[in-house]
Amino acid sequence: MDFKDIKELIRVFDKSELNKLKVKEGEFEISMQRGFEAGVTTVTTSAPVAQATFATPVVTAAPAIAETASAPKLGDVINSPMVGTYYSSPSPESPSFVEVGATIKKGQTLCILEAMKIMNEVEAEFDCKILEILVKDGSPVEYDMPIFVVEKI
Repeated sequence: MDFKDIKELIRVFDKSELNKLKVKEGEFEISMQRGFEAGVTTVTTSAPVAQATFATPVVTAAPAIAETASAPKLGDVINSPMVGTYYSSPSPESPSFVEVGATIKKGQTLCILEAMKIMNEVEAEFDCKILEILVKDGSPVEYDMPIFVVEKI
């Protein structure tokens, strides 16, 4: 089962009225169960996972973002392709991959998302300019959570 299949399975589970789901395919196994709060989903996998590079962040319009302390600038939003911990640089001593105002080329690394001790690089899907970084270094991110406000070039 690849990342696209897992992503679709989670989407279908979230829209269903099921409270618990367990899928086993060969040595791969995934279990999902709704949390104690309405709409919270817990996902557990028990298969070896290789390091992956995600070049398909979801892009939506900026006005779709919930109100935050400082309203983001108008532009497109790059959302997290997975659940994990956001890192702006490859190590604490290294400079950030991107800064506000930076011009980014398609395929350039935007950040790292750590999931299950695996570092996954998130790459730009298109040329753009970073208008705002919505997540602090070391913060947890959810699937489809806005992480960058950008302007397509």
